[in-house]
Amino acid sequence: MPLTAKGPLKRSTRRLWTVLAIVLPIGLGAVIFYAQAERALVRSSLETAEEAIRQFDLMLDNTDIAARALLPQAGLECDEVRQLALRDQVTRRPFVRSTNLVWRNNNYCSSLLGSYPVPLDPRDYVDGRLWLMNGNPVTPNTALLVYRLSEGERSALATIDGYHLTNALRLISRFAHLRLQVGEHWLSSDGGVHDGAPPLAAVAPQHLSSSRYPYSVSTGFPEGDIWKYMKSQYPALFSLLVFLGAGAGVLAHWLQKRSASPSHELRRALEAREFIPYFQPVVRGDTLQWAGIEVLMRWQHPREGVVRPDLFIPFAEHSGLIVPMTRSLMQQTMQVLAPHAAGFTDGFHIGINITASHCHDLQLLEDCREFLAAFPPGKVTLVLELTERELIEPTATTQQLFAALHELGVMIAIDDFGTGHSSLGYLRQFNVDYLKIDQSFVAMIGADALSLHILDSIIQLSAKLDLGIVAEGIETAEQRDYLAAQGVDFLQGYLFGRPMPSAEFVAALARH
Repeated sequence: MPLTAKGPLKRSTRRLWTVLAIVLPIGLGAVIFYAQAERALVRSSLETAEEAIRQFDLMLDNTDIAARALLPQAGLECDEVRQLALRDQVTRRPFVRSTNLVWRNNNYCSSLLGSYPVPLDPRDYVDGRLWLMNGNPVTPNTALLVYRLSEGERSALATIDGYHLTNALRLISRFAHLRLQVGEHWLSSDGGVHDGAPPLAAVAPQHLSSSRYPYSVSTGFPEGDIWKYMKSQYPALFSLLVFLGAGAGVLAHWLQKRSASPSHELRRALEAREFIPYFQPVVRGDTLQWAGIEVLMRWQHPREGVVRPDLFIPFAEHSGLIVPMTRSLMQQTMQVLAPHAAGFTDGFHIGINITASHCHDLQLLEDCREFLAAFPPGKVTLVLELTERELIEPTATTQQLFAALHELGVMIAIDDFGTGHSSLGYLRQFNVDYLKIDQSFVAMIGADALSLHILDSIIQLSAKLDLGIVAEGIETAEQRDYLAAQGVDFLQGYLFGRPMPSAEFVAALARH
């Protein structure tokens, strides 16, 4: 059915919407996960830096304790303090690899080498306290962190082996790139000491300085680690996201295959001028010559083909679109028939159905005036057939409309007379010109006596009221002969001609 057909979107557009329905939730979810993963890595990076500061402060606290214990010994002979003090601090203090005594910037006593004079340059120490060096004569190319505590001409040194430093850099975070920086030198987790500023991490870079010692740490993650983190932490959520995206795509595809709402589809068809007129001949009961036509609406659907009116007219009436659809039908009829009006007999009847919706204002009067103006005067008689699917209320506007239509020469007919609850009411309330006998009564000719009596009563009633009468649905010669014998004015049905498109009707009109 056309009202369950696809909407007006092109196939490529429908595919695009389906793809978007799949991609958008997945893409939006991925963006959310990405932002969440980035925040998690920033938090992890900050926690890593804070933990590194805590660990390195703890190591330096031990060197500070050792240096403070040794500082009063500075200036004494090396042999006097080596065994008693220097090695004792190395043994007792965690992380302390060696200790040294300095007098007047001369590093003269070592826990490792004993008396070993080496000049000391205070400028090597950041803030006079820390020096990150790349080894010494005992362990070349091995990082050392030297802590210096000074008081006047005396100084005490305590060193931390690079093994402890690099081990901390590796263990504090398995994934972040963590670096220890002291002045212009920095230590990486590979144990190498480098000059200059450490490279800035691509993801979640953090840089924290110790509040107690002159050093800082920098941390962060390499490029692409956000996606790696998402892959490792959100596999179930990613699976759910893909499932939801696929479900959204299926739903979007299904919704597009469903019908648009009837009013939406009818409005689309109206804009596309898919509602076209079909013409069914009406003949005189006495001569059987063509006396006019009834204009029937058909829907030339682009995929369903020609659609019967009973499949869409009720929707059109319910949605209020029947009025512009009828106006379009009248304009198309006018455009088709006006060029051939010279071949009409005078007073050629053109019947068009109207409903209660047409009677709410006087616009129908203007439509009829425009329609009749397209034909030579007297050539056509416009007959408006009142359908009974909607009750027409006898309001002041309705009475004014019908009076003006009669002045214009438009005739009024009651369609399918005898089948609706309001037929007799219409006879009392409106100035009617014709009755149209429903085909259900005509079909009973020769078959049902009761229906035949009703048919005869309708014909007699029309005669008493001086109304014209039209019988529709005639399909057999028996029906035709019976109605002609009863003096029915006009006959209509498949026996005389089926509804036909405009081009076919114009050709048939020429033959008649």
